[in-house]
Amino acid sequence: MTCILQLGPLTERFNRGLAAAHEVLRIWEQDAEALLDQHATRIDIVVTSARFGCTAALIERLPNLRAIVSFGVGYDSIDVAAAKARGIPVSNTPEVLNDCVADLAFGLIIDCARQMSRADRFVRAGEWPSGGLPLAARVSGKKLGIVGLGRIGEAVAKRSSGFDMQVRYHNRRPVAGSEFGYEPNLIELARWSDFLVLTCPGGESTRNLINRNVIDALGAKGSLINVSRGSVVDEPALVEALVEGRLGGAGLDVYAKEPDVPEQLFNLPNVVLLPHIGSATEETRQAMEELLLANLHAFLERGEMLTAV
Repeated sequence: MTCILQLGPLTERFNRGLAAAHEVLRIWEQDAEALLDQHATRIDIVVTSARFGCTAALIERLPNLRAIVSFGVGYDSIDVAAAKARGIPVSNTPEVLNDCVADLAFGLIIDCARQMSRADRFVRAGEWPSGGLPLAARVSGKKLGIVGLGRIGEAVAKRSSGFDMQVRYHNRRPVAGSEFGYEPNLIELARWSDFLVLTCPGGESTRNLINRNVIDALGAKGSLINVSRGSVVDEPALVEALVEGRLGGAGLDVYAKEPDVPEQLFNLPNVVLLPHIGSATEETRQAMEELLLANLHAFLERGEMLTAV
């Protein structure tokens, strides 16, 4: 029987199903060092997620590791280079979460503009009888900048058509055949945008891509929407700009050191804070689980991954 090291829990449905078909070592349920000392040479497959990742040190610790199968589209927490150096394939679960992440991004756009979360708190606190809230901003007809016009970025852009928004994007290079305007200068895109949405990958190549200069270019009337990775943003610079009023608002689903969120953001009325729920719907999580298992079974049956990174 295949011996699988599972690095963190997914849904109870998934955990039960995986354990019913394979020998599964759940590292979070016991002493990790003792488990590895006893079973390292027996482990064939690592099952992980974008949250739990897989380090080079762990890969080195498993001499007979054959594959790493991950839940989630992001894989910056997995040392892919270390895996490839040993010929170990890595898979993720792209495509199936595009719509839900794009839906959430657009929800954050609307919430930042119309201040719905703030208005909800206002009503619940019993403040309505004492007066109204300041006027908010409209979404329709505004300028949408997208950083990273991949699958999710395209889905966000598609949704913007219902709001008659102008769309431009920034990538390393233009997307062939795209109907949207390409802006090679990120600062100029931020300066142009009313909403700047981040849908780019994480990792070292994009670390602190959104720095103070980009934030200042977006300015006091702009909003930053992040559904990519917290590492993409210089978080101290973002917090400082929001506290000082140099940035109009932010809708954040991801952070630099999750689940830690800067406390300075908690009481800011122009900031929407979510606990990394971009793909957190029943439909999408089930589709992600099914694709993870399909990758696992394809590797065990044919030695190949359906969605290798």
